[in-house]
Amino acid sequence: MPRKVDTQERRTRIADALMRVAAEQGLEAVSLRHVAAAAGVSAGMVQHYFRTKDEMMRFAMEVVRDRAQVRVTEAIAGLGATPQPRDLLRTMITSILPLGEQARADGRVALAFLAYTAVRPAAAATLREDTDQMSGFLAGMLPGPAPEAAAAGLLALMEGLGVYLLGGQLSAEQALAALDAHLNLLIPE
Repeated sequence: MPRKVDTQERRTRIADALMRVAAEQGLEAVSLRHVAAAAGVSAGMVQHYFRTKDEMMRFAMEVVRDRAQVRVTEAIAGLGATPQPRDLLRTMITSILPLGEQARADGRVALAFLAYTAVRPAAAATLREDTDQMSGFLAGMLPGPAPEAAAAGLLALMEGLGVYLLGGQLSAEQALAALDAHLNLLIPE
């Protein structure tokens, strides 16, 4: 009897290899051949699951997004049934920021993907949808006369802090202090 293949597991294994290559060597090193070697599979197998580099990149970004969602959901669950908006926002953002080992690895891939989409408008569509959803959620949590603008600023702060954490320009303590200062401006305690 032939063995049943778990397609999702294989695609995820290949995506994990892509993320390792991107995190260790940069996005320019990502190729079907390099990813296959990192995954311990043939280039033909990678091509079987991903016809193009763009398709492979989009799937890897979905894996990063899903991992971040799990971190956020687990962290928010720890706040109880009715968290205060400021606590909810801080918990959500700190769950996304590259503060832990897995979040740092995912953050490097997300940053590489952001650069990748800057020159590939078709690949940016998913990122745009995610940004719109996140911005809408944040705006719904923020008081004041211009919650959409405040949400855009909070997203920009989060992304900037992530870049500075990944680059080593800010320590975790400095990034969290900046986040808290900004949240205090938006939602005074």
